[in-house]
Amino acid sequence: MTVHDAISHYVQARKAGGSDFGAVERVLGTFCRTVGADADISTVTEAQVRAFLDGRGPITRYWHRKHSALNGFYRYAVGRHLVARAPLPSRTPKSPPAFTPYIFTREELRRLLAATVHGPRTWCPEPHTLRTLLLTLYGAGLRVGEALHLTLDDVDLDFACLVVRDTKFYKTRLVPLGPDLVTVLRQQLARRARRRPEQPDQAWFFVGRDGGPLHEATIRRAFARLRTRAGVVRTDGARYQPRLHDLRHAYAVHRVTDWYRRGADVQTLLPTLSTYLGHVTVSATQVYLTMTPDLLQQANQRFERYAMEAVNEP
Repeated sequence: MTVHDAISHYVQARKAGGSDFGAVERVLGTFCRTVGADADISTVTEAQVRAFLDGRGPITRYWHRKHSALNGFYRYAVGRHLVARAPLPSRTPKSPPAFTPYIFTREELRRLLAATVHGPRTWCPEPHTLRTLLLTLYGAGLRVGEALHLTLDDVDLDFACLVVRDTKFYKTRLVPLGPDLVTVLRQQLARRARRRPEQPDQAWFFVGRDGGPLHEATIRRAFARLRTRAGVVRTDGARYQPRLHDLRHAYAVHRVTDWYRRGADVQTLLPTLSTYLGHVTVSATQVYLTMTPDLLQQANQRFERYAMEAVNEP
């Protein structure tokens, strides 16, 4: 049996059992393309599997996710006598420490936005588009892919909301917008209309100089140059410099910090934040809440007020 057919049968069997199998299916699809879809499953060697697992960069947690996906697949293949044994490496590397997202300060955010204005006019995307995209990622807490897949029809500025379709968890959600972000998006829409007056509603909201869709790789390269120009550098020894996705983390942390400052009931509001971000559970949102000094200070002050009120009760 070919690698493609074996993986297809395995995926169908797992989905028939009700598994949410999208992430594993994508890993196995990449494995299939790497070793050859038409190759016989019994001829795949441990060296090929190891090369797929190791990739080209340093060992990350993704190594273990790939290993877990292949482990399940090969248990299925061995159980159905498609292979005599699983060609998985006998030793697995130690899992690296959990990645800590970078929480931009508001001053760093201002520097990033200023760098788009004063950056080279030859940047792709255009400076005003890059600035609007950054403000959307931070101001609406979107994932990069969600922002880039917005169409003109998805941006409803009269009702101040975005329609985010087919997200990470295959759901569609409405994202309300603040008045400042609505103003920024109106300006972007006006610039876009002047250059491309006749566009269908299904056309992308964020486009490149050629009018075509922007790709994540292009945006990430532009952000790396922008980050350098703005002097936003990570110095805590982490594996990565600040990423575009960290704008979403910063949004969540700054929102909770503001709630603490205002004396709001944070525990009650967390499910609202979770829904806004498109998370399935509140625990997924809590992963975003890295304890920055500011957030820790606000939480400590809240606890101190609570403790003092408890002590002073008759």
